[in-house]
Amino acid sequence: MSLSWVQSRALLGLEAAAVTVEVHLSNGLPSFTLVGLADVEVKEARERVRSAIQNSGLEFPNNKRIIVNLAPADLPKDSGRFDLPIALGILAASGQIDSAALAAFEFAGELSLSGELRPVRGALAMSLALHATQVVTQLVLPPGNAEEAALVPTAQVYRACHLLDVVQHFLPQGPEAAAREAGKGWCRVHATAQVHAAHYPDLADVKGQLGAKRALEIAAAGGHSLLLMGPPGSGKSMLAQRFAGLLPPMTTDEALQSAAVASLGGQFSLDKWAQRPTCHPHHTASAVALVGGGSPPRPGEISLAHNGVLFLDELPEFPRAALEALREPLETGTITIARAARRSDFPARFQLIGAMNPCPCGYLGSTQKACRCTPDQVARYQGKLSGPLVDRIDLHVEVPAVVPGELLQSPPGESSAIIQARCSMARERALARQGKPNQALQGQEIDQFVLLDEAAAKLLNVAAARLGWSARSTHRALKVARTIADLAGARTTQVTHMAEAMQYRTKISRH
Repeated sequence: MSLSWVQSRALLGLEAAAVTVEVHLSNGLPSFTLVGLADVEVKEARERVRSAIQNSGLEFPNNKRIIVNLAPADLPKDSGRFDLPIALGILAASGQIDSAALAAFEFAGELSLSGELRPVRGALAMSLALHATQVVTQLVLPPGNAEEAALVPTAQVYRACHLLDVVQHFLPQGPEAAAREAGKGWCRVHATAQVHAAHYPDLADVKGQLGAKRALEIAAAGGHSLLLMGPPGSGKSMLAQRFAGLLPPMTTDEALQSAAVASLGGQFSLDKWAQRPTCHPHHTASAVALVGGGSPPRPGEISLAHNGVLFLDELPEFPRAALEALREPLETGTITIARAARRSDFPARFQLIGAMNPCPCGYLGSTQKACRCTPDQVARYQGKLSGPLVDRIDLHVEVPAVVPGELLQSPPGESSAIIQARCSMARERALARQGKPNQALQGQEIDQFVLLDEAAAKLLNVAAARLGWSARSTHRALKVARTIADLAGARTTQVTHMAEAMQYRTKISRH
């Protein structure tokens, strides 16, 4: 038969659109034409496929006119993931393998010139998309990709190391005999990843800073964002780098979502399975680097930090456009990348940890060194953070410098494991009560689940009026107070919880 069909997938964000690789061989002037809105990487597959087939000892139909169509024609295709299905389509159309047996499988993988299969990005995202849409199929993937895709429950994944491994499985004598001949090159892959003990830096390494540690505990328990402000060397970066160790362990669904986004960016590793990511972009990062973009759209730092931590050090030094782009994801937990030809949605449920100096020189209010900045310089520096952005950050915390005596003589504080246990218990109380972390409460849910005492309500009304809080600031203070109550094991939010929550909304002046 001179016509064959092979199934594959194209990645559009976290969606895996079905692609049918159609191959037709006909008589005529020898040529190799590839159509179907293919990117440059896909068009280069012609030379890779030709060399891989020939160097594997198989017959390439050099005397035929070869037409490869990637359907649907209006769907953009990129990367070398279509090398393997194109090669199999040519072999099936030329009668070297059983075309009918290919129908129950989907293939993805890049070919080397020798026929070795190389991994492609997004294998786990493709497998997770198939699971979400309840598509039942068998995936054939290169080494590395197969282990990723097998992490998804119910996934049927096969690993092939070489083009010949795949060809031998689909020879006309039948897959059973071919599987015996293929040896270790072709095998079914089952999920083998284990949740390793997380190796986060320990918060006990930080001497002093009890107030900042308390704020980290509240943020971890309720899913709140946090802004640390203090002079250079006070420990802001050390605190932020240890924050992930305070968060509750990841569920299987959270681990799959985070790993799928990392797989899209080519950053997934089995060693980091079920460990919360911490992204730390440099302050020169652009808005596109933070939120994602490009053509086709790729995830940015906020999506790579999904279910983890996004740490922005030297927060006022980031470009204004990059910081303002964080507003919507902080509220919604998703980011939509819209381009003229395509639109992609990426998850972005991250916890923002920002760190900044109080002024350009960094020593405003310090007892160790005098500040040399004028009031206008301080106002201009802090004014780089817009009011709407600061309003969306739940906790504002001062991190004062630690005196040398305390730094050298203080014993280690509580370990991350002890604080994480308290945070997990508080998070479980919130989930049992309302099914979501306190930070995610919206609208009427705040009135329903915060359970504010009468005295606490009066205190909040007075404070909000005197401090000129917006409705968003008031709601965020309520959610922080609810988290403090959960840490204390209280059923209602009392005046002491509300008073502590109010202290975390007055640390930075907005200009």
